[in-house]
Amino acid sequence: MIEPFHIDVPQADLDDLADRLDRTRWPDEIAGAGWDYGFPLARLQELARHWRTGYDWRAHEARLNTLPHHTTHIDGQNIHFVHVRSPEPDALALILTHGWPGSFLEFLDVIEPLARDFHLVIPSIPGFGFSGPTHERGWDIVRVAHAWAELMRRLGYERYGAHGGDFGAGISLALGAAAPERVVGVHVNYLPTRPDPDAGVALSEVDEARLDRVRQLMANRPAYQALQATTPQTIGYALTDSPVAQLVWIAERFAQWTDPRTPVSDERILTDVSLYWLTATAASSARLTRETPRGSTRCPVPVGVAVLPHDITQSVRPLAERLYDIRHWSEFPRGGHFAAMEVPELLAADIRAFFRAPTID
Repeated sequence: MIEPFHIDVPQADLDDLADRLDRTRWPDEIAGAGWDYGFPLARLQELARHWRTGYDWRAHEARLNTLPHHTTHIDGQNIHFVHVRSPEPDALALILTHGWPGSFLEFLDVIEPLARDFHLVIPSIPGFGFSGPTHERGWDIVRVAHAWAELMRRLGYERYGAHGGDFGAGISLALGAAAPERVVGVHVNYLPTRPDPDAGVALSEVDEARLDRVRQLMANRPAYQALQATTPQTIGYALTDSPVAQLVWIAERFAQWTDPRTPVSDERILTDVSLYWLTATAASSARLTRETPRGSTRCPVPVGVAVLPHDITQSVRPLAERLYDIRHWSEFPRGGHFAAMEVPELLAADIRAFFRAPTID
């Protein structure tokens, strides 16, 4: 059963958030430390102050409620999604999947341009946001992909495309593997390619430089990733109890993963952080990192790739082509990890170009 959903956060939850922000216990900081030891104190205090005194959740909530929200239950899990129908009745359906520390909010700026040509389904991953926490083991990207296939079936879509970044890219590729007879193609804006000394392919200097970056990350696994991949419950206590902890956990990713030329606004970051905080999904969203094995997700359907210059890593095409049926490849001139928020016009155009190509059935 699919039911309409209306966002209505209890006022008591907003009052509690304000009270906790007022009682924040701040750490000290070494003078002139900058980013050497982590997120700078002055910048975090600025964000927290705006969250407490300048940010208006109710205004953002009202705007979000102008979208058609729905929920359903699949595989024992509540699933929240936005469903926007195109004015073109025969338009191709497209399911858009966010990543971490994002949410369905990532796609707000691409809804209008994409809905001209596509019926859009924008779900919240189980364990994230209004889908609420997961309650059992096993919710990895493959299980999420099977849930998406069932969601699209319930909505009556026989053939559809998929797009995603971060975990959303892995889920979209897994969806292509789970339902190849229904998925016409998968477009991603994040596709890690690991070094493979046995690949036997010629690599350019640019490719080698990109692989060096991957090697550096493999040798020095980021702290946030290590914690979420090993002890998501432990870090979940801090993030669920302290709004400033939740704020810095996410704001640091936006600070480090975006192109300085295409920053994400503080308002959008705070709305994303508020969504995690108000739904208490810090621990459950972190579990996706632990549940999902590392490595490439095989996908038998056509794949389109957009590469962003300031992403965590940039894909190497000769290696990607050994694993996927690459039909479309774009190198964006700007943008970082959060493509739909940083360069929505470029991303929407690239998605449209991929799915309109004659090689996509």
